[in-house]
Amino acid sequence: MLTPQEQERYTRQIMMPEIGETGQERLKNSRVLVIGAGGLGSPAAYYLAAAGVGTIGIADGDRVEPSNLQRQILHQESRLGQNKADSAAQTLHGLNSHVDVKAYPCFLDVPALEKLVQEYDMVIDAADQLKNKFMINDVCVAAGKPFVHGGITGFSGQVMTYVPGKGPCYRCIFGDIPAGDAPAPIPVIGVTAGIIGTIQADSLSAGQRHTAHRKAAGAGRQPDAVPDSAVPSCFRGVSAAQEMIQTKGAT
Repeated sequence: MLTPQEQERYTRQIMMPEIGETGQERLKNSRVLVIGAGGLGSPAAYYLAAAGVGTIGIADGDRVEPSNLQRQILHQESRLGQNKADSAAQTLHGLNSHVDVKAYPCFLDVPALEKLVQEYDMVIDAADQLKNKFMINDVCVAAGKPFVHGGITGFSGQVMTYVPGKGPCYRCIFGDIPAGDAPAPIPVIGVTAGIIGTIQADSLSAGQRHTAHRKAAGAGRQPDAVPDSAVPSCFRGVSAAQEMIQTKGAT
């Protein structure tokens, strides 16, 4: 249930018929993991916190550098050298004290991510390396977790939402990891990161509908399902996830 303070804070969202008080309570009870506190993770996490998402996890093992400040809006000059996840958590706490922000000041590998995603309803892929994007995809597919991918370069960007059982995943669309990872640093204008990261935050609605449907089904009610024939299924991601699990079991 929303407190009077929360009702006042989120009144403009509650006024929207697509959200209402029920939707705002759902946001309050949601748990979203943001992987990467850089150009994409900054605006995504900022607007998730502003919207009242109850629990936000943010993971990043990198440190704040001067060149980050052109687009990574969660950080400040006074925090140069500080871990990005810790810096991000500090900003988000200051923005919305009603939100529980959990900082993970480390780079995640497969075992750590497999364990961590179980604590969250949805994942925001704000990573900046292709190998990490494929790892996030494979772990989320295996765990049945929705995630939102984002990528940027220059003035361009892309966003896609993976909802389990409702369409293709990142690997289905982009294939396997290319021989050479994307060059670093990637040239980009700051506003591109802001636009794409904000769209990632807005894509939370698709993942939340999936989570609500799963909970409804678990309570004995039938969710509003999209016919299997209406959306292409995820094949490559499921195969990669199964291979990842088999490899793990053999070691």
